[in-house]
Amino acid sequence: MFRKFRGTEESMSVPPCPGGSIYTVRSGDTMFLIARRFNIPLDRLIAANPQIADPNRIDVGDKICIPAREVPVRCPDGFLYTVRPGDTLFQLSARFEVSLQALIDANPQLEDPNRLTVGQVLCIPVTPRPPACPGGTIYTVMAGDTIFSIARKFNVSPDAIIAANPQLEDPDRIFAGQKLCIPRR
Repeated sequence: MFRKFRGTEESMSVPPCPGGSIYTVRSGDTMFLIARRFNIPLDRLIAANPQIADPNRIDVGDKICIPAREVPVRCPDGFLYTVRPGDTLFQLSARFEVSLQALIDANPQLEDPNRLTVGQVLCIPVTPRPPACPGGTIYTVMAGDTIFSIARKFNVSPDAIIAANPQLEDPDRIFAGQKLCIPRR
């Protein structure tokens, strides 16, 4: 599809619209009216259509993405976050200091964790704070660490570290950036 734009022809491509549908703008349409017609928030409609430079100016025949209705995201142990342009799960895990696997596990609605959609709502799980560590040391797990290697580094038993960190769901699965209490010998 081509449209006139300041004396030139410009290709108006069909936007990507995973899970949603493509709508062709009709006479009298505005982004506000389209959002209301499809019962979606205006900001979500705008976010799903980054190819539209000015949401106040759409033309008859423009193709726009009507994003899929979102399944309400449950997030009892965290908070909701709306995906912005450029976001990836890896970046979000670093920004919110949560493991990538915990982020994936908290969002079972994701069909492909490598593909986020602008406007999509994610659950960001809250990483439990390390327990009080009276008389011990708080250690930040480094890439490649294991409970065994940390125990050896601090000359304590792996069982002592596990006992001092009841927040660990699986001591075999620790991740870089996680905080652990290392008890005194």
